[in-house]
Amino acid sequence: MSEDIFQGYKGKALEALKKYNVRVWGQATIQTTRGNFEGTVLPRAENDDDKHIVLKIITGYNIGIDIGTIKNMKETGYQKANYKIPEKEFPYTKGMPKVKLFGTGGTIASRLDYRTGAVIPAFSPGELYGAVPELADICNLTTEKVFAVFSENMGPEQYKALAIAIGKEIENGIDGIIIGHGTDTLGHTAAALTFMIQNSPVPIVLVGSQRSSDRPSSDAALNLIHAAYTAGHSDIAEVMVCMFGPTSDEYGFLHRGTRVRKMHSSYRSTFRTIGDVPLATVKRGEVKAIKENYNHRRKDKKVKILPYFEEKVTIVYYYPNMQPDIIDSLVDNGYKGIVIAGTGLGHVNKPLYDAIERASAKGIHIYMTVQTLWGYVHMFVYDTGRDLMDKGVIPAENMLPEIAYIKLGWALGQTNDPKKVKEIMLTPINDEITTKEPYNGYLIYQGGVPEVEEFIKNFRK
Repeated sequence: MSEDIFQGYKGKALEALKKYNVRVWGQATIQTTRGNFEGTVLPRAENDDDKHIVLKIITGYNIGIDIGTIKNMKETGYQKANYKIPEKEFPYTKGMPKVKLFGTGGTIASRLDYRTGAVIPAFSPGELYGAVPELADICNLTTEKVFAVFSENMGPEQYKALAIAIGKEIENGIDGIIIGHGTDTLGHTAAALTFMIQNSPVPIVLVGSQRSSDRPSSDAALNLIHAAYTAGHSDIAEVMVCMFGPTSDEYGFLHRGTRVRKMHSSYRSTFRTIGDVPLATVKRGEVKAIKENYNHRRKDKKVKILPYFEEKVTIVYYYPNMQPDIIDSLVDNGYKGIVIAGTGLGHVNKPLYDAIERASAKGIHIYMTVQTLWGYVHMFVYDTGRDLMDKGVIPAENMLPEIAYIKLGWALGQTNDPKKVKEIMLTPINDEITTKEPYNGYLIYQGGVPEVEEFIKNFRK
């Protein structure tokens, strides 16, 4: 057999395929010491090991079979798979809302390149229509790829460019905006756009997927459907994050861009509003508000774009025995702003006091948040907090640490005057600071106790 039918396989795994005359893309039955498996043999990524054969089983999931467990393999058929997303012309429907999708590199609709292991996103309207035909019943969609980066590589340059591009679309009369984005830093971008795009007359919806489209459990299509409906038809004209609500596909949540956080590395229901309740739920054909107060959709094209950001800003996550040279090194390297995620009500240890005082004396803007995430900074309760305020630390109320980081970068992009920076930081733009947290804004339940297990039974059957 020629080498090109064993894409990506090498070493012992390649020897096993040759021994049993099984090809990549061949349908095979594999007998192992752990049982028998049936499926399609998939290519390996170029940098993978040589100890496993990858099989796509009938459920659609991929499994790796250790070649040391293989007793026998038999090829039962062969049909090379075509993983290219079908492309169809996106239909234009008179009277449908006009929605623009900006792509940043997220994988809302995608296919997997098994040769490299990379997920290749669908992006053009035709590809998206081929992958999610329901979109044509919701809006007239156009797309523009502004970046092609993983979400961890999103930053101030991208925030500013997105804000400017969205402003232009609003001025041109678009009815709604979708931003396809990787989930890891989606909350950071949502906060940045909330500060940079103010008084929008239309919905601006950030959306991603926890699981790529080649997986049976993918949330990509439904998230995109929900985002498209929100952008085209919702009355809520704010920067929002649209992702799964519960772990099932019953509905999605719309989270305000300044209070949302990714809370689980792999759950589809990973995004949560912290210290408050979500803005709304969204189903196909329905957005149901949870909060009473929000910015309503308007017919004008007026929007305020403030694309500013100072990059020399950082977060310091306090831990016991933190050394003062951490703070000193930031000052020495030209940082202009520091957000501290402190313990309890907003505390750090005494060895940091002198370093913080030195930083303040040099004009460094220092704001305190709490690493508990829920709750407020209360630095006047204990001596520690009062001492830190005397040395120049400013309490940031109940801003989440990463939101305070984004806002401080945005504020310092406009001015370095301490009074003006403080005024910007402590004046809420859209609920990054709230006067109180609602009774149901803090819900963390522990499994194992009777009342929680009884509650869970209603949702997980």
